Amino acid sequence: MTVTEEPSPSYGGEPGPALPPIPDLPHILLVWDAPNMDMSLGSLLGARPTSAFRPRFDALGRWLLGLAGVEGAAEACVFTNVIPGATEVVRPWVEALRNVGFSVFAKPKITDDSDIDSDMLDHIVVASGDGRAFRAPLEELVEAGIGVTVIGFREYATFAQASEDIEFLDLEDIDGVFREPLPRITLDNLPDGGAWLPPFRSLRSLLEPRR
Repeated sequence: MTVTEEPSPSYGGEPGPALPPIPDLPHILLVWDAPNMDMSLGSLLGARPTSAFRPRFDALGRWLLGLAGVEGAAEACVFTNVIPGATEVVRPWVEALRNVGFSVFAKPKITDDSDIDSDMLDHIVVASGDGRAFRAPLEELVEAGIGVTVIGFREYATFAQASEDIEFLDLEDIDGVFREPLPRITLDNLPDGGAWLPPFRSLRSLLEPRR
């Protein structure tokens, strides 16, 4: 995921309405790679996120508006795949996003390669935790004088943290995005005094019949 800031925006591709150029004022665009961010968060937690550990998009939107300032323009977009037959599961989430003020580009997941990377690149260059796909275009944006901030999880966005030109912001550092602190202690970042690693499931589940 990336936030790009440019005084005179230019868009390509179909998703989302294009905002008109605003001379001498910042234009902030947030592009959220939903499949990648969900996968990264699930890997970080070691399980499917519960409501306590799902990001609050209203808090993310307020943070974005703060970057844009009172007179700057802010646009927030979420790109996602929709598995055929699962629309009723996804619909409440999509409608909640749109109600907050986010535009949503939804694409059916028909084949393994029907992802949304190219659609995000058509809208504007964007990065998520997948640095291999977006690092080069992001660096080209920086060379063109456009500020780029990659938002993600420090455990997975090493390409952005290592870059001298791209700024990195951990999603958890944005105030109010998560209701509860993420349990981020893993075997790779143990404190000197050690740490308890909670179980992924209840011990009592051992007594449940196997499916």
